Amino acid sequence: MTVSESSHHLIKPSDATTWVSCKRRTWLDMQQVAVHDVDPFNQLLFDAGLQHETNVLTQLQSKHEVHRATTFEHTRALMHQGAAVIYQARLVDHEVGLVGFPDFLIRHESGQYQAADAKLSQSEHKKALQIQLGLYRRLLASQLPAIVFLGDGRVASLGCEVDSLVDAFIDDMRRLREQPVQPTVRYSHSKCRICPYFSHCRPQFDLNEDISLLYGMHGRTAEHLAQAGIETISQLAIQNAEDIPDMPHLTGQKRKQRVILQARSFLYGELFQLNKVTLPAGTWIHFDIEDNPLTPTRDRHVYLWGLLKPPYTRNDFDYIWTDDETQDYNGWLLFLEKIELYRTRYTSLILAHYSNHEKNTIKKYAERYDMTEHATVQWLLGQHGEYTPLFDMQKPVLDNLVLPLQGYGLKDICKHPDLVNFQWENQESGSQWSVVQFNLYLKETDAQIKQLLKAGILGYNRDDVLATRKLEVWMRDHFT
Repeated sequence: MTVSESSHHLIKPSDATTWVSCKRRTWLDMQQVAVHDVDPFNQLLFDAGLQHETNVLTQLQSKHEVHRATTFEHTRALMHQGAAVIYQARLVDHEVGLVGFPDFLIRHESGQYQAADAKLSQSEHKKALQIQLGLYRRLLASQLPAIVFLGDGRVASLGCEVDSLVDAFIDDMRRLREQPVQPTVRYSHSKCRICPYFSHCRPQFDLNEDISLLYGMHGRTAEHLAQAGIETISQLAIQNAEDIPDMPHLTGQKRKQRVILQARSFLYGELFQLNKVTLPAGTWIHFDIEDNPLTPTRDRHVYLWGLLKPPYTRNDFDYIWTDDETQDYNGWLLFLEKIELYRTRYTSLILAHYSNHEKNTIKKYAERYDMTEHATVQWLLGQHGEYTPLFDMQKPVLDNLVLPLQGYGLKDICKHPDLVNFQWENQESGSQWSVVQFNLYLKETDAQIKQLLKAGILGYNRDDVLATRKLEVWMRDHFT
């Protein structure tokens, strides 16, 4: 039997990503590979990964003679010949049951080879990455560390410290292969929605009234609740908070009462107000950014700083746009200038945004351009415990409301017909969609098409800030 004929019986390092994410998906992949189209954002990530790999290849070619492997046998022959660098290597160990395809094998001065991969990640501490590189070490039977060419330009090493992860992965994969029925798993609103097996698994979660369907329900908490005899959402909805024992991620009466109300909200579509909502007084300007993580430097480039000023009509959308990363610093300065203009024009300015992304981005930009002592930056961030005009609208929602939702994102709340009921003009738009459109904009040479792409991104961001305004009005009308 050839390697290609038997490879589906072997454990592959690429399985590590699905194994870390979901053991049921790994098991289903073993039974029936899902056929699905790659969405544009993941295709963009894939293309960026290939470009990063090409860049690393070019760097290695400038220093060494690089040989491209074509088969498992060719890889072994190149290693026997002592090739300095082997590109697209192919490794297999039938006895252990492993097969792997490291991007590179680099000959060490000792004569042994080190596996190396190019990864867009900016951290070598991701579990799936460590398992993958650890498996390459195992295939090489080498004590030398594996090498990771990270997306931020760093080169990291992974040695014997990842061996325990590799052992656990191999043992678990073998058990999964022998398991006759699919593993029991818990629902994850963020991960399950993008899984190719979503339509397979979701009906089972619904049928079982799985507690993990509830917003904020950690998988470990769901397991402990089941051990306490609370296995369904209906069972949780009739509990008294004082009767639920403390468990991971669920301690204290307030937290327990909230999860009970979340169960009732899920079942009956009810909305519960925990406290009176308090919103800051002043002139509100709604604020939202669009940024691109796929820059050559991997420093996020904010290509659009979007704002909605009074009287909050569609025509009151204001923004700073930058065509590419070379204009990043200028865009940052223009944003600060605009904030100063608003500060002069409006009294008691409130810059309202949803989630902490905008505030964190301002912090990173101030550090990037050594402007942490800049007066406007300090005012924005409220340094040293002082007043800040930035107001995260997600906080009063989470602190005071229990909503019939599985996610508390801006679109979850605003699109719901029984809540804010605001609809984006482009129903397909979203943060990932915006990144895809901007990267198409960067590559486009036709001026008219570029303008259409830009107009689409601006329209999406305008709807985001209009949505935060609608959310503000909804909260003021119903909960303050």
